[in-house]
Amino acid sequence: MRSVPCKFLFGAAIFLLAGAFDVMAEVRETNLYWAPEAATVGAKKIDTLLNFIFYLTAAVFVLTQTVYIYYLVKYRKRPGSKAYYSHGNNKLEIIWTAIPTAIFLGLVIYSNRLWSELHSPPPENSVKVDVVSYQFGWDMRYAGADGQLGKVDVHSYSVDNKFGLVPDDAAGDDDFSSTELVIPVNRPVHIYLHSRDVIHSFYVPQFRLYQAAVPGRTIAWVWFEPTRTGNFELACSQICGSGHYNMKAPIRVVTQEEFEKWQSGKIQAKAEEAKAAAGARALRTSTASTHPAGDNPRNKENKL
Repeated sequence: MRSVPCKFLFGAAIFLLAGAFDVMAEVRETNLYWAPEAATVGAKKIDTLLNFIFYLTAAVFVLTQTVYIYYLVKYRKRPGSKAYYSHGNNKLEIIWTAIPTAIFLGLVIYSNRLWSELHSPPPENSVKVDVVSYQFGWDMRYAGADGQLGKVDVHSYSVDNKFGLVPDDAAGDDDFSSTELVIPVNRPVHIYLHSRDVIHSFYVPQFRLYQAAVPGRTIAWVWFEPTRTGNFELACSQICGSGHYNMKAPIRVVTQEEFEKWQSGKIQAKAEEAKAAAGARALRTSTASTHPAGDNPRNKENKL
């Protein structure tokens, strides 16, 4: 009885393991053989360019292969047929050189305009969100009742100051944080992207958006406009450590009314939290002034 080669067993094990991972992978019910459905204005414009390039390439491929097969058959070797040597046709060579050149120039001009548009300054009515990445998660900060985000110093990140807020800037006192990115539909969203430790990346396939978050820098050009409500996922696509595979955050695109309701609840909770903290500080101050350290009975007992 012949033994089974080790290479065969190893290959079968890899095949079964790959199949198991494929079964456990997330099931995509739409656009199975294409990119996920675009969910922002910019994503749809990018898809227009990509689709044009794809269909143009497919048409050129079919055309060239058809001509190639036609000439293979028509000018195949046959008894009594002599080969004919051609010096070429200058007119045809100019045509098939000029057409691809014009197409490439058109793509360069259009794609450059699209790039400039996607990197243009965000509209004034944008929802501003400070997104901070770290090993291995995301924190989001929104403006509070004053409508202004507090200033950030990238050198001030700490356990107690996870957004690197400038202490003397009162605009950041009422800012509130969230572990999910909640944004309104049909309204521009301006992202301020930071990293507290290593290089991460802001990646949302449905938004056709990928941007590296670099430590020590504020990436302020990222903005987009969602076109449909739904639940999406923010992922880090830059390998950043052992927990990189699980560095995710939920994204909820909701109506403007739902967003305002969610925002009002967060602002109210932040105000109550600040009020409770102020009351606790006032109580400690009052206690300290009523019972000075020298008059504290416990201190007297300790002295005795």
